[in-house]
Amino acid sequence: MDLYFTDRQLDVMNILWDRGSATVREAKEEIDADLAYTSVLTVFQTLEEHGHVDYEREGKAYRYYPAVTRRETGRHAVGYVLRRLFDGSPEALVRALGTDGDVSGQ
Repeated sequence: MDLYFTDRQLDVMNILWDRGSATVREAKEEIDADLAYTSVLTVFQTLEEHGHVDYEREGKAYRYYPAVTRRETGRHAVGYVLRRLFDGSPEALVRALGTDGDVSGQ
């Protein structure tokens, strides 16, 4: 399963991971950007198509649940960074972080 997310998809996934589930309307209220309902719905539909979320009908709406864990996604992301930027070497990643542990990138 492909675990690459856009920033907006991660916004939605973080809401689902934190809350356990959400409707499109609930997620829209929590996202900091001023997005149309249909834009948030499109994010959910894309996540569902890729197998990242499941859903069930709740009245007229759908309630979405994460189908992948935050930990699983994080491990995949770290693995991607290791392969793409550090030739698969965890030691090179640790060296790049330096001794102060600052990972902010600033």
